[in-house]
Amino acid sequence: MKQIKFPFGRGELELEVEAERLQGVLVSRAHQFKAEKSETEIVKEAVENPVASKRLSELTPGKNEIVIISSDHTRPVPSHITMPVLIDKIRKTAPEAEITILVATGFHRASTDEELRDKYGDQIVDSVNIEMHDSRDESQMVNLGQLPSGGDMLLNKTAVEADLLVAEGFIEPHFFAGFSGGRKSVLPGVASKTTVLANHCAEFIDSANARTGNLEGNPMHQDMLYAAKAAGLAFILNVVIDADKKVINAFAGDREKAHLKGTEFVDSLAGVDAEPADIVITSNGGYPLDQNIYQSVKGMTAAEATCKEGGVIIIAAECSDGHGGEEFYRTFKDIASVQQIMDQILARGRKETVPDQWETQILARIMLKFKVIMVTDPAQRNIVEEMGMNWAADLDQAVEKAESLLESKKPSITAIPDGVSVIVRQ
Repeated sequence: MKQIKFPFGRGELELEVEAERLQGVLVSRAHQFKAEKSETEIVKEAVENPVASKRLSELTPGKNEIVIISSDHTRPVPSHITMPVLIDKIRKTAPEAEITILVATGFHRASTDEELRDKYGDQIVDSVNIEMHDSRDESQMVNLGQLPSGGDMLLNKTAVEADLLVAEGFIEPHFFAGFSGGRKSVLPGVASKTTVLANHCAEFIDSANARTGNLEGNPMHQDMLYAAKAAGLAFILNVVIDADKKVINAFAGDREKAHLKGTEFVDSLAGVDAEPADIVITSNGGYPLDQNIYQSVKGMTAAEATCKEGGVIIIAAECSDGHGGEEFYRTFKDIASVQQIMDQILARGRKETVPDQWETQILARIMLKFKVIMVTDPAQRNIVEEMGMNWAADLDQAVEKAESLLESKKPSITAIPDGVSVIVRQ
């Protein structure tokens, strides 16, 4: 028997699988990567040795309004490490500058005070101005024209009007943008609802180039790069983390070249070959990425890339925050069939995109090919089932349900303990 652990909330779930049924365990090599320096040392070294850019200390003198775009509570960026380094560097060379942390909520809800303190620490929350981006508040936005795709480019006024715009984030495989980090701090991070909807349109999500680990020819990526340049994003600090959310590398400097160097590093660790199986079991990497069903679609796409058509995907995600998107939830609950959902989405033009449509489209794509079983907090059982998926209390029960759905006692199994950390190559 092979014992496999899957991140779940702030803990983990365990499953024993018979060796003869197990096709493979797909794990990012980032989880075995051993950094030779401390997390803070890694971050400081990256900031002091930027890629294709002046040092931050050379960019800050004479600047009065400095804005740092920061990922929100749904992203495991270790801001308690990265943010103090950035603020310290800024204050040493621009002591009188007003620093604002602009939380890039994208299309998410605002972070709570507790979440901010958990992310940054009390000292930063109590001493630094923190603004919460609201994509639905048009008074926060400034119109900068059009994206290459034709969508209106409305970005947060605080970011655009800054004397110096900096962004912190992290780089991991992303299920339609190719990779997180870099330009995503601006779009969707601090973009208007209108702009996010145009960028996340059905046409782009349907593109074969809008997939995990791919930037080349990715239409979403091209829009994002354009928006970051238009906003004047001058310096980024992006980290790479392991399964324990510890920093193993960092990349700072030019918004495009530093990010690209970081994605090359991630790709070298995260790339794994598909191991086709009847059942694929995965997770969304635990807290904070598994707080809701909406986010958990990301982990499902890793399983999608290696599950045999007609097979079963099992995903362990605590989902303590429920469904995570009202439109997302209502669509699956209220529309008669998954095929009808997909047909309606594909018929919409770019300017007809509705909230949460992209996540809905990807989940529909998965559900049209596979049965999905979710292992969540028991409080979310009704929501999972109302959305047309199966629910299980634990991984053992999930495997039993999968066997029943497949009408097979010994279906093959592939495990992906952390579905958001890998790029599954087919």
